[in-house]
Amino acid sequence: MDALREAVRTGRLTPGSRLPSSRTLAADLGMARNTVADAYAELVAEGWLTARQGSGTRVARRAAPRTPEPSGPPARPVRRRPTHNLRAGTPDLGSFPRAEWLAASRRALTAAPNDAFDYGDQLGRVELRTVLADYLARTRGVYADPERVVLCSGFVHGLALMARVLAARRGRTRAVVGVESYGLDFHRDILTAAGLRTPALALDELGTRTEELISGEGELRGVDAVLTTPAHQFPTGAALHPDRRAAMVDWARGAGGLILEDDYDGEFRYDRQPVGALQGLDPERVVYLGTASKSLAPGLRLAWMVLPKALVGEVVEAKGDVATVPSALDQLTLAEFIASGAYDRHVRSMRLRYRRRRDQLVEALAERAPECRVTGISAGLHAVVELPPGTDERTMIEAAAWQGLGIQGLSGFRHPSVAPGRDALVIGYGAPTDSAWTGALDALCRVLA
Repeated sequence: MDALREAVRTGRLTPGSRLPSSRTLAADLGMARNTVADAYAELVAEGWLTARQGSGTRVARRAAPRTPEPSGPPARPVRRRPTHNLRAGTPDLGSFPRAEWLAASRRALTAAPNDAFDYGDQLGRVELRTVLADYLARTRGVYADPERVVLCSGFVHGLALMARVLAARRGRTRAVVGVESYGLDFHRDILTAAGLRTPALALDELGTRTEELISGEGELRGVDAVLTTPAHQFPTGAALHPDRRAAMVDWARGAGGLILEDDYDGEFRYDRQPVGALQGLDPERVVYLGTASKSLAPGLRLAWMVLPKALVGEVVEAKGDVATVPSALDQLTLAEFIASGAYDRHVRSMRLRYRRRRDQLVEALAERAPECRVTGISAGLHAVVELPPGTDERTMIEAAAWQGLGIQGLSGFRHPSVAPGRDALVIGYGAPTDSAWTGALDALCRVLA
């Protein structure tokens, strides 16, 4: 019946075509006649066929769908998907530890209590919150009592919750969240969609400039919170200077503000000791946000917030429906994956792999495109390649597309209120598989040479 319906729908059987009798078709197909007759009857009821005494069964005449008139200029041809993804923010998905994750999932499922299959706690499974509290204290210097940890379906979910809380605190008065002058536009969009204003915080080679924040002048007057990436600014790669870390925390204490710390790639440091989380300086003024998107895979949709004690109830209220909590089985699997040491082993392995790629990128550009300057390389999964004077960023992106490369320009991350700056490319070296990386790097060098 499905094949017959599809033949009519696609026009292989034209309107008015007469079909064989149910007896004949049943004999041809080696089926019972009643089966064919029932199929004909159902398709007649659906309007695909018509049946009249003496005329047999025919394909129904149906009005052809109207083709809408073009309302504008012809659409531009769709560019094919790039062969190599060098956009920032994506890890090597081919290196996801499938076998180890499956083993952890089996162990977690075997040991899972019956209540794990209920709707669950709005904070998330206590097993994962407990393991995360220990892991974050050990590796990132975070003060993380399990009762302060709230599990989210990705970083964006956590940011949206904080936006709701900040908006609710201000009531009818519009809350203000300072954001870094370079960052992800959809993070700003989440905040503005909640009714918040998002003025830009200036950046330099020492990270976010705190002078304007502390003075509270101009657009930064009355700031309620700041969203920042202090350990590895995205996308410029700067680490917030120790004096500015202290100054930002002092501002939060004095002004009663909050710091939303996005520690998106805290595990990947190469040339120096990891920079501890800002949250450790004042757990009551810093909201720490972390995720497994870079260390494992974004498709897991597993993230966490470590909250000031006074904020836990407000965030839970903003969260509302417990359906927004990640899958209980995924939570238990990650808890087991971390507790067994598999997470640490995977991070160490990927850190070595990404460092090797970063070194190859720097060496190749030094040899084949020496006029380009590579910055922001002490950590993370991307680098900033500053273009020579007179080289247009957009032209290079188009040239890269012809080489099958998907890359981004630094200007694409600029806050709308910030004046244009240097022409540069943001090159992600995390996404390609090991087998594809050599070809991607060679293509990039051809573009920049």
